[in-house]
Amino acid sequence: MIEQDKIWDYYQTEEIESFDGSYGRLNFLVKQCKNKKVLNIGVGGGIFEKLALKNNIDVYSLDPSENTINIIKNLIGKDKAKIGYSQNIPFNNEFFDIVVMSEVLEHLEMETIKQTLQEVKRVLKNNGKFIGTVPYNENLKEQLVVCPNCGEKFHRWGHIQSFNEQNLSNLLLKFFPKVKVQKKMFISWNILNWKGKISTIINYIFYLINIKKSGLNLYFEAYK
Repeated sequence: MIEQDKIWDYYQTEEIESFDGSYGRLNFLVKQCKNKKVLNIGVGGGIFEKLALKNNIDVYSLDPSENTINIIKNLIGKDKAKIGYSQNIPFNNEFFDIVVMSEVLEHLEMETIKQTLQEVKRVLKNNGKFIGTVPYNENLKEQLVVCPNCGEKFHRWGHIQSFNEQNLSNLLLKFFPKVKVQKKMFISWNILNWKGKISTIINYIFYLINIKKSGLNLYFEAYK
């Protein structure tokens, strides 16, 4: 986990604008959480928390970055934001209506994912749900880069898992009795200029007619 911590501590403190493109995805997830007590695992740029507050959602946060959690504490309250990992969630049993993990599972080793899903199930209330997103059918090799100092190859965003509808559904069904997984294209109109909007509209049309295959996400819902 140390290598992942270094990657995300960098992006969450020095390159926080890299999260601007997640607005459309996170806004969609916030809309699924109205009037609920929600835990967001993996804070990123804090966009989910800001949107949640605007929608009067009782939001809590978990992230391994001390710097990030200190910032979020000022936003949502010191008792609601905690430093920690998804495989050892520092909250009580059956505490949340919804747990959210958006673009997080693809960063984790499979054993850690299984521990995480067990923990998510533990902190969810009966009939609660686990929602989130992962990249759709990502070719991990296409994002490999090489360190110019040591020569080590690594995924530029730290991804180590690739998911499609079937393998994600099968994984979630090992822990939750009811699961829904579907492809989605999320658009952050707020950061696009007119050229970007035209290009995105074209890509969206291709997505609707099932031509666009890359740059998509899988949205999942899993019910306890």
